[in-house]
Amino acid sequence: MGTREENSPVALTAAGPGQIGAGPDFLTTSPAVRIDPNVMHSAPQPSALPAARIDRALDPLKRFIAIESASGVLLLIAAAVALALANSPWAESFQDFWKTHFRMALGPWAIDESLLHWVNDGLMTIFFFVIGLEIKREIVDGELSDPRKASLPLMAAIGGMVAPALVYMALIGNDEGGQSGWGIPMATDIAFVVGFLALFGRRVPPGLKILLLALAIVDDIGAILVIAIFYSDGTSIPASSLAVSGLAVTVACHWLGVRSFGVYVLIGAAVWLAMFHTGIHPTIAGVILGLLTPARPMLPRVAVLDALTDSISADETETPHAHLAAVDRLKTVAQETVSPLERLETALHPWVAFVIMPLFALANAGVPIDPRAVNHPVAWSVAAGLFVGKPLGILLFSWLAVRLRVASLPHSVSWRMVAAASCLAGIGFTMSLFIAALALDDAVLSAGKIGTILGSILSAVVGLVLLHRLLPSASTSPA
Repeated sequence: MGTREENSPVALTAAGPGQIGAGPDFLTTSPAVRIDPNVMHSAPQPSALPAARIDRALDPLKRFIAIESASGVLLLIAAAVALALANSPWAESFQDFWKTHFRMALGPWAIDESLLHWVNDGLMTIFFFVIGLEIKREIVDGELSDPRKASLPLMAAIGGMVAPALVYMALIGNDEGGQSGWGIPMATDIAFVVGFLALFGRRVPPGLKILLLALAIVDDIGAILVIAIFYSDGTSIPASSLAVSGLAVTVACHWLGVRSFGVYVLIGAAVWLAMFHTGIHPTIAGVILGLLTPARPMLPRVAVLDALTDSISADETETPHAHLAAVDRLKTVAQETVSPLERLETALHPWVAFVIMPLFALANAGVPIDPRAVNHPVAWSVAAGLFVGKPLGILLFSWLAVRLRVASLPHSVSWRMVAAASCLAGIGFTMSLFIAALALDDAVLSAGKIGTILGSILSAVVGLVLLHRLLPSASTSPA
């Protein structure tokens, strides 16, 4: 390991008995290690620095893709189970379970809702909070941080929202019960899209994958605005004032350097409770709080090296427990070199992907297959909006963006690939079901859900078939 000292700011050399022992990661290379404080601030080789920075920048994206891929499979299973139970001899018991009421009260504030509403209004707030974090990350460090790179997914997402709504309105006609459902086919389900793309492995060009991810995130922004503006009830001034005050307190705490997550959880709960009584859908509180989360760490990464030096050189003979105090300081410093946004997204994303979204699917995808609902204009309008309007709008607006020279296609991505991938964007499942529950009355809600499921299935099948035919074979794909 002699060359290690020349290439790393932390030198690791063989240590004798009694010196600092190696951790589990080093068991295969040496029995023990010694960290030389004299080289703590050595500069890395210039050629290694960009690669390290690129890896750090891509780590959140890699984690996001890996979690979403697995989540898509679990979401599919949960939806299938819900559909099977809703059309089984246990259908009535299954539906009654989600109607069970649960009450929470705090002084004059009380909420008495069914389990279905607790999932849709409560747990889904955490889902929307993570969406807010993802949007903030993309705006600060991701594809949406560069106007030139953001223009293509932005234009594609706008087309993917406008066209499905127009297709829906054209087909629904004068059906008064379904006219408010135009927002249902506007959404894209990231988990399913990423999960299906993962089936093709390295055959998918990185540019196509990033384009779809950025498009889906912009799509989420549009869906959030639609929910806030068109699918919220009349606003209560006192409750709105409390919600705004809570958000102002959040900003003030960030400015004052408050780092305790417990404080922000209490403030966030108060904002959610106030938002619940405003008439604005309470999940919007999650999005706003996510967008307010700091995306930059308080300390630079190099601070860890200084704290590590202190913990190594601490002498317990001079001050009792000096070494323990130095180690505690090291833990605190290491935590503060990671932004609150990244820490929260890393902690919450698996819970959202593997618990909250499958629960939402179980609660909302259980639709009895009634021939009247299947043949209802709402069902076919939603299905057509997702299956026809979504890819048509994405492809048309993407072509306009390139034609007007405000954007260009990613490297190794053809128009045929964009067309095939835009079919996958017609999988609207999670967000579409969520909007359907807000937009439609109980009389036509089943039709809206069936249309969402039907349109999503058709989009998935056609998208997968086209991508299988158009993507390069595994033997010719870049490693």
